[in-house]
Amino acid sequence: MVVAAAAMGAEREARACAAFYGALGAAAPVLSCLRCLRHFAGSTAKRCKDKHLEEALLLSRALSEGLRALGEAEVRPLLRCVLAFQMEATGSSSSFQKLEQIVTQLAVGKEALLAQEVGALLAGLAPQGEVLSPGDLQSVCVFMEESSLGRQHWRQNLAPLLQRLATTLRWVLQSQPAPGGTWGYLAVKACLQLFQVLPKDVAPLVWSVAGKSEALQSLLGLLLEVAWGKALNKDTRLLAGTALSMLVNTAPQPERGASATLALFQLLDQGMGELKLGELAVEAPPVLEPDGLEKLVVTRGLLTCCKTDILCCQLESFTHKACLLLDVVFATVCALTKEQDCHYYCFQACALWLQRLQESLPAIWRLTGSRILARDAKLLRQLTQLVWDNAETPVEGVSEFIHSSFRLLLEIYHLECQHFQDQERPLYQQMLQRVVSMPWQIKARYVPLCAIVPYVGSQQVLDAYPDLPQHLLSCLSTNHLCPAAAEVYKALVRQQRAEQQDEQRGTEEALVERWALRWLPMLSQALCSPLPILQSNAANHLLAWTLRQLPAAQAPLAARFSGRDTASLRAWVSLLRAQKSVVGALLLQGEVLERLSCCLGAREEGVRLAALGLLCCSPSTNQPLSGTEVRLLQEFLPLNLNCDSSSFRQLLQAAVRKALVRLRDSSLAQLRGKAPRGTEPGDGAGQLARAVGFVEWLLQLSIASLSPGSNYQRKKTALLLLAAVLETCTDTWSPNRKKGQPPRTMASLLSYARQSGCWDFFSQPNLLALLSCLQDSTNEIRDLASELLVRYFPDAFPEPIALALFQLAQDALGSPRVQEAEAGAVLMKTILQKSDSGTMKSLALEAEAALTLPNRGLCFAQHLLRVLQAQYAVACRDLLQAAATAPMHGAIAALRRCLLQVPEVAASMQAAELAQSWQELLTRLVATARDITSFLLGALQSQQGPGTDEQAAAPSFADMGNAIGSLIVLGKGRGQEEEEEDSVLLSEEHSLILTCCWVSVKEIGLLLGGLAELLLAPALSDRLGPLLPLATLQTAARVFQEILLRCRHWGAVEGCSMGFTKFCAALLNHPDVELQAIPQTMLDQGLEALSGPRSSSITRRAAGFPMLFLCIVSGEAPAQARPLLTRCVQTLLALATTALPQDWDQTLDLPQVCALHVLQTLVRGAGLGGALLRHATPMVALALRGLGSPCWAMRNAAIQLFSALTSRLLGQQRSRGEGCPAEGVSLQAFLGQHPQLGAVLLGELGAAAEPAPGGPCLHPALHAVLTLLALLQPGAGGLGSPSARFLGPLLALAGSPIYAVRAMAAKALVPVVPPPRRQGLLLQLARQLPTAPGRVRSHNAVHGRLLQMRALLAPTPGTDGLSAEVLRPVALQLEARGWLLTPAQRCPLVRAAFLQVLALLPASFSPGFAQSIRDAVSAELGSLPPGGKPGCAELQVGLAVLHQTMACFVCSEAARLADGERIAAVCSLLRQPNPDVHLAILSWVIAGEGGMCEELEKALRLTLLESLGSVLRERRDKEFLKLYLEALLRLYRDPSSWSQEASHKLQGSSAACLEMLLHMVEAECPGPDLLFQVLCAASLLLAHRFEDEVGTLVKRWCTVLEECSRSASSEVLRLAAARSLQTAGAQVVQRSLRAARPSLVPVALRLINVGIHLLQDEEREVRHEASGFASLLRQDPGELLRDSCIFVQDNVGLLGLLQLLLAEFGEHPETFDLLLQHLPFLDLRSIVEELAAKKAASLYKEDEPNVFAEPTVLVRQLLPILLQLLEQAPAGSPLHASALHWLAAAGPGVLRDLQYCKHCWSQEAAARWGMKALGCAKLHAAVAVLLVRARLAAQALQVLGESAAAVPGLGCSAQELEQELELVQGLLAQRGLAPTLSQGDVPREPGPPSRSA
Repeated sequence: MVVAAAAMGAEREARACAAFYGALGAAAPVLSCLRCLRHFAGSTAKRCKDKHLEEALLLSRALSEGLRALGEAEVRPLLRCVLAFQMEATGSSSSFQKLEQIVTQLAVGKEALLAQEVGALLAGLAPQGEVLSPGDLQSVCVFMEESSLGRQHWRQNLAPLLQRLATTLRWVLQSQPAPGGTWGYLAVKACLQLFQVLPKDVAPLVWSVAGKSEALQSLLGLLLEVAWGKALNKDTRLLAGTALSMLVNTAPQPERGASATLALFQLLDQGMGELKLGELAVEAPPVLEPDGLEKLVVTRGLLTCCKTDILCCQLESFTHKACLLLDVVFATVCALTKEQDCHYYCFQACALWLQRLQESLPAIWRLTGSRILARDAKLLRQLTQLVWDNAETPVEGVSEFIHSSFRLLLEIYHLECQHFQDQERPLYQQMLQRVVSMPWQIKARYVPLCAIVPYVGSQQVLDAYPDLPQHLLSCLSTNHLCPAAAEVYKALVRQQRAEQQDEQRGTEEALVERWALRWLPMLSQALCSPLPILQSNAANHLLAWTLRQLPAAQAPLAARFSGRDTASLRAWVSLLRAQKSVVGALLLQGEVLERLSCCLGAREEGVRLAALGLLCCSPSTNQPLSGTEVRLLQEFLPLNLNCDSSSFRQLLQAAVRKALVRLRDSSLAQLRGKAPRGTEPGDGAGQLARAVGFVEWLLQLSIASLSPGSNYQRKKTALLLLAAVLETCTDTWSPNRKKGQPPRTMASLLSYARQSGCWDFFSQPNLLALLSCLQDSTNEIRDLASELLVRYFPDAFPEPIALALFQLAQDALGSPRVQEAEAGAVLMKTILQKSDSGTMKSLALEAEAALTLPNRGLCFAQHLLRVLQAQYAVACRDLLQAAATAPMHGAIAALRRCLLQVPEVAASMQAAELAQSWQELLTRLVATARDITSFLLGALQSQQGPGTDEQAAAPSFADMGNAIGSLIVLGKGRGQEEEEEDSVLLSEEHSLILTCCWVSVKEIGLLLGGLAELLLAPALSDRLGPLLPLATLQTAARVFQEILLRCRHWGAVEGCSMGFTKFCAALLNHPDVELQAIPQTMLDQGLEALSGPRSSSITRRAAGFPMLFLCIVSGEAPAQARPLLTRCVQTLLALATTALPQDWDQTLDLPQVCALHVLQTLVRGAGLGGALLRHATPMVALALRGLGSPCWAMRNAAIQLFSALTSRLLGQQRSRGEGCPAEGVSLQAFLGQHPQLGAVLLGELGAAAEPAPGGPCLHPALHAVLTLLALLQPGAGGLGSPSARFLGPLLALAGSPIYAVRAMAAKALVPVVPPPRRQGLLLQLARQLPTAPGRVRSHNAVHGRLLQMRALLAPTPGTDGLSAEVLRPVALQLEARGWLLTPAQRCPLVRAAFLQVLALLPASFSPGFAQSIRDAVSAELGSLPPGGKPGCAELQVGLAVLHQTMACFVCSEAARLADGERIAAVCSLLRQPNPDVHLAILSWVIAGEGGMCEELEKALRLTLLESLGSVLRERRDKEFLKLYLEALLRLYRDPSSWSQEASHKLQGSSAACLEMLLHMVEAECPGPDLLFQVLCAASLLLAHRFEDEVGTLVKRWCTVLEECSRSASSEVLRLAAARSLQTAGAQVVQRSLRAARPSLVPVALRLINVGIHLLQDEEREVRHEASGFASLLRQDPGELLRDSCIFVQDNVGLLGLLQLLLAEFGEHPETFDLLLQHLPFLDLRSIVEELAAKKAASLYKEDEPNVFAEPTVLVRQLLPILLQLLEQAPAGSPLHASALHWLAAAGPGVLRDLQYCKHCWSQEAAARWGMKALGCAKLHAAVAVLLVRARLAAQALQVLGESAAAVPGLGCSAQELEQELELVQGLLAQRGLAPTLSQGDVPREPGPPSRSA
């Protein structure tokens, strides 16, 4: 009876229990508890489960008292029921523990009964000694681990349990149920827990002769088999090692355990023999192919849990005092770290060994009696070598073990020195010196540095490493180095503080002074850096930590950030935020508030985000927002909704979410009567009202911004903000989320808000706004809107909306446009999720389906499948018609979304009663997908026979063109094909068919892969049988194979590959062997096809063929040994190395070439990661060999493979800001990770460096090897390091006759030579240079050595290079060879290279030699004939390079020394007519490398300005003119750099220069790049010349700006217009405001209009430049210098321009007309008629010239300006006349359109196209403009009074027009077409309270 009860499911037990207690009369409390338990069992999310168990636990405590009075018979059903739930919860330890508490609570006083029930339950597991199932094993484990009664039962039944475990493990090893399964793992885990939990019970069975257990002996043998590799799963093997170690721990004496462990290690070495463990004896397992992992398994298991006394006891078999830890295990650990596999676990074993050594030190000292890490100890050498050799390993996770190894090694060394009282500790100095000698880019240097600091002190570290602050700065700008650098900084500051406290001297101020001396410059430089990554890393990792440690550091930091430049502002905000996080709150008032307002409106996103973060963040979530913070947020958010940076939007949402959480939590605290921190006394009600009002305002702002008239950026931001509001301020529970759930008391706040008439989140206007987003053309908007509707809105849509939406979805699925079809798919999915049974009846999908299919998901899928089949039938008849009116990709996408993305559908597939229906539907779906794929791919192949669809190659482009042409002829009829015969472009019909085919094929791949992933979950298959039978899966596999082998379109291949990878992963990890065989068979077929003969090309003509292999091998579980990948790579390597045929057809791909291409695809595959690294060496060797192949296709494939391997070997580039120093792995570390690869590279280098007997010989692989070496970083290797072997061959390559080899060999030399050895090598190279002309043996060798010297001398980014003193010996050698710079050296390239070397040693030469360099350069440049063209006798190759190098040298010296004579020499060179020299100097100025002194800049400015007229007149070369103007503009990039002297230089020629520049823009077509420079130069001149005679030039300049600023102009011209406007526009506008310049007013208005246009440009850079113009106009006229100007954001600038028009130009009638230009006229009637008419959609839609501009938003901003203009104008003014003229022209049309709207939307007919209207951007724009025009017309009627009465066609008063407007607006709002903005929603300029007032 008990066994039967245990077998009953928990649900049945619960029902029986409820019936029992109902009859007993104690139903209520028990039923409540049972209800909670049933809810627990039915929940899927852990949070929900925990919640229900908590409730059940509380109820059980209340029940406990009542149950004590009952007898055992009455209590038994409840205990049995809870135990049944506990048995089903064995997969979750936390749930099991909670249920254990519940059952223990219920059994108080009935403990014996509970023990009896538990025993009966566990005895029911495999009653006849059968194999334990995974569920049974899980129960054994969890009851043993978590249940005291469970342990008691197993203790009493130990023998049968051991027998069953042995039986189970033997069966698992024999049958191998599934490669990725957990069966074997659970069996080993049960053994481990048994040995761990019951050691005293197990010990006699192992170590006693009398108690010896045959079952345990059998189990020991099986565990050895697992460890030796009979189990495929790596985790299972590792667990077996731990279990063996735990069994050893049961030894009664340590010596016996140590002896048994030693025997185990000896068995590992011998590979065969007998293992004796106590009284148990087993033979070594017979393993056919040992993989070496067994040593790791045993060693790691031993180090994980073996007892210390066993590891450290003396081994009797050794001659010296030996122990396991030092003499046996360490040798194995060292060997393991050299293995190429399982790096993670090998280095984990290394760290574990050090940890165990630290724990065992006292025991080891007692054993050895001496130091184990003495100065010359072998163990110390081995350990330091081990950790340093592997310090740079790139394998994920290994670095953490290396880091802990460093710390442990130093700690052990310190403890030992302390114990033996040894004061000399050389290890610290050695380690510090090694760290200092390593390049800063090596991450491995910072961890030992952190570890050393506490032992040597901060001062010693900083003295030994003076460049550390600068290097840390470089690290902070490199993501992967940043955490390590931050830890070094913290370690040093902590140490400084500890030292100060130990010395007991000085105050906090003294400590801050000491800190500031070393760290203030570094931290302030980082916080002010232009690199965002450096600034944010410094703020996040260092700043707040510093203020917590040193609060007084705030003052010196604040003093550094008092400027008004962008960097200072951002740093200042970061400092405020850090201070707020430390102290809790900041007072925003006075100067702080004003500066913060400026930051919120600043142009730079980083500054705005930092200021927003300061407003929103708080140390506690229930600190309310102050009134000032709320006001600033309401000013900020409307102006930042259309930002085009994705990261800005995400960070904006995160900040606003923090503010909303603060508002919510502080409001809840107020409602509970607890005033949160920061609340003013008596301000509770005000704070509540403020919180509710702000959330309501944000809700309305978000909804209003979702209009289709808004751009993508505004809609995306609005959806993110709406998501934050709904997530924070509703009580919707999201089961799948771990954080962000609503508080339990949220209902009280919702009730309070709704009583105030607010927070109606789910109103119909809000619903309609989100539904309009479902029709958007972008996936992001559609998906996010759908997610919000599904997650937060009520369960079902209102029926009318659901019906209209369904019709819209049906229409969209038939659209040829991919975006519209995808929108239809999203609509279908959303309707499915938001419909109930009533809605389904109303939709009437299929009459019979609705009756026979009780499930919504099944019904929907059935309907969509019928739609797909109907569309396929149309395609079979006429593919052209189907592509235009019924393409299949929409229906397939809808099926994919409905089947795979709806949780309710996935749940219904698990229902037993629906399994048959689902299986039938899915089988038909896969068959339909197969038919469609074959049909579409066949249509593109122009099938000629029944067998052609089976060919393995894709059609060529020509074949496809012919096939599509035939289909078009069939579709259109014979009479229409001639007209497009000669068209070069693809016709729309071509594009229709291609789109239909490729997108449908891609969607089929995604659908089938997703179905396999969803439905092949083992739990689902076991319970219900396969929903996808074997035959169906084989069909799907053929579909994938067909697509990948016959498809040319990369998008289709990529989409299909994603699905195929999921498909293969699901099959390979399934327990069914037949399913596992499907991808294995496909791989075999692919490899066979690859190596076999073929009649057409595979790789070049089918992009999908290599992807076939990648998808299959990517599907293997990462934890497995990846046998398919190994077989695939080995087969491909073997194929690629076979000899090429003597004669091969170049139109076909060779099998060897195909193999290389497939290998390249595998290497580039992201899913394989490091799994391919074990095959890297043979693949690199293959690629290098392929580069020398006589076959061009082989060479082409080899170079691609080598490129892919280089990226994989060196790792992906980490994200870092522009200008950030380089990073990478050192050569030493690279060779340590791939030792065999080093030999391959060295072999190629050695072969190339050897002199060939017959003269120069080409080495095709050489350049590739050199490129790979050049990508590495210098290391700290010594003479004996592996990298030293590369030095000789690279030095020998200096004499190569090929220039590219010499140049690349020089670059490759840099990582080979560690920094400490560079001076010696430079000296060696310098001595090898010839001392006289007669000693030159080879000019190539001289040139090559000079290139190598230049590479070694070039400063590494982030370092200062070698000092002048160190380089002095090198300089002396070069001085002795100074003839190389003179004409005695006949090769100009050698002279140029020598000068470049000299330029890198400026401070190391003697004054005499420095003068001789200058004399030689002057002589050479001074001897150039006019025009710079030497005679034929003097013509030399490379002379131009020499002259340019010399010119750059002169410039650099002038900038370095700031000497008047050298500056004059540069200006003199510019005046010489030598084009090479000119180009060199101009390029040097533009590059700006190394910086320029102010004197040189000034001289160059005046020189270029002086020559401008002549250069413009000559115009000898467009490229030269562009460089000349670019250099001039760079020198005058700061407006304050213009001087009186500059104006004097242009005296008399300014107007002429302006005239020539404007003429070039107006009359010539010099190209956009030159035009950019010309226009900017004209603006520069214009900005500094405003005499009366240039008025005409100003107007011409303004006309040019208007032309260039149009949306149709190129981006370069628009940018030029914006920059020109910033340069001179503000001054023109400011001068027009003065009384003396009224003639400039029309020009100023035109310029402001240009600014308005450019501030809405779609390019961010254009908008930013235009915002500079608006920013300058915000200043007072006397403050036009930019130093004091904070440049504002685009939208702030736009509002500023509108306010300027109102304030300064309001009385001018042109202002009113100018603003009216921005109210576009849109024909509302034609837009509505086009919507109502159901026309077939064309494939393409005309693009807007500016997709960023938002006319609907702009007209709402213009309306208050226009209304105020009308109100302010006095009666009879010209502005009234303009208004009357506009009213007469536009008023009647406005009235007609209002009446048309009322007519249209009052009728029911509008409901048919109402949903389509919701998503129509044109209609929304037309409606918005109409409402603004109507409001303006009403105001004009009111202001103009009687004069407006005579307007013909209007016939209404202002009041009547307003009433009509309100009626229409209300009608449109009901349809979701006119979102109403309150006054607070209209954007306004941010500013402090005084300004807004």
